[in-house]
Amino acid sequence: MKALVLKPATKEVSVRELPIPEPSNGEVLIRVHAVALNPVDANYVLHPLAEQEQRIIGTDFAGIVTAVGPDLGSSSDLRAKVGARVAGFHQGACSTNDRPGAFAEYITAPYDLLWAVPDSMSLEAASTISMCGLTAAQGVFARLGLPCPFDDQAASSVDSTSDVINVLIYSASTSLGLYAAQMVQLAARSSGRKIRLIGTASPSKHEFLRQEPYKYDVLVDYRDPNWAEKVKEATEGRGVDRAADTISEGETVYKVHDTLKENGMLVVFRAPKGGHYDPKHLRIKPIYNSVWEGLGHEIGYNGITLPANPKARVFATKFFNFLSTAATDGKVKVQPNPVRLMPGGLERIVPDGFALLGGGMVSERSTSRSEDYMRPISGEKLVYRIVDEGK
Repeated sequence: MKALVLKPATKEVSVRELPIPEPSNGEVLIRVHAVALNPVDANYVLHPLAEQEQRIIGTDFAGIVTAVGPDLGSSSDLRAKVGARVAGFHQGACSTNDRPGAFAEYITAPYDLLWAVPDSMSLEAASTISMCGLTAAQGVFARLGLPCPFDDQAASSVDSTSDVINVLIYSASTSLGLYAAQMVQLAARSSGRKIRLIGTASPSKHEFLRQEPYKYDVLVDYRDPNWAEKVKEATEGRGVDRAADTISEGETVYKVHDTLKENGMLVVFRAPKGGHYDPKHLRIKPIYNSVWEGLGHEIGYNGITLPANPKARVFATKFFNFLSTAATDGKVKVQPNPVRLMPGGLERIVPDGFALLGGGMVSERSTSRSEDYMRPISGEKLVYRIVDEGK
């Protein structure tokens, strides 16, 4: 099979021929049809964490099961059957310990960390959901404590005496922001609580963000130097109960923090070192969310070791089980990001996709390319088709 492989010592990435992997117990073999790009994919190629001679890179994927592990032959789970349409995510080269990557023609994965893709959704669209969707679910439910529709063990930590829960999502039109808004709406519907959803975004995205499935109540221009004050005005001056900073870079963390009420909570998605902020300067300490914990393995990441977290893995399986119900009842639980289908397959991920994503701060992205598919990223996910679904 072909795979996109990084040599960490030289930062060289190339398409290489590798043996097709074999599924172990609890795993399935997947023919990858589409992959979606995330900033970490590019960042940890330009700034490698990996210490091995070579690593397959990439996180998000969708494809079709072509074989199952030795212990799954009699499984009744749809995801453990040959021919199943599934999606999930790997860690790729985003760690020091050796973890599998998704950017290959075939991959193996634990079946319970996949979700069954409904027939109404393309595999290209499905490839955009898994990593960012779980990140958003962890942030909104497990970290911020909003009512969770799929995990009875995740008790709400929001004040039950308040008439309205004010929730802020900074940079609402990012991929993560689009999923976080959907998680907030799921929390509102499943609990019956009134949630006022407030977002920051470019005015050109406001009308889009007011519509289903995001349904923002209040939107402010993040370029407005007084946006934080306008957010607080929307809460009648009380401040925000819960906030998610989907950028988590420097001043964004400090300004989002300034919108919080006295006992508010803030979740961030970049650690202080990578995000260039210092929690010591903040009255309320931000809660760092690492999606990798959902994979259930010890992770060597940015100078720290995250121990294996069985609780986080159980939460991940419940989230993917929740998504999988759409394959049987036809009701899609989380809408995929808008897709920008990029040309060229594996060979063009680095020269095109990574050029758009950059290798560092979101605020520093730029490209001088003139092709339409190389326009700046806004409210969409870059997706590469590895093979047509009918093949």
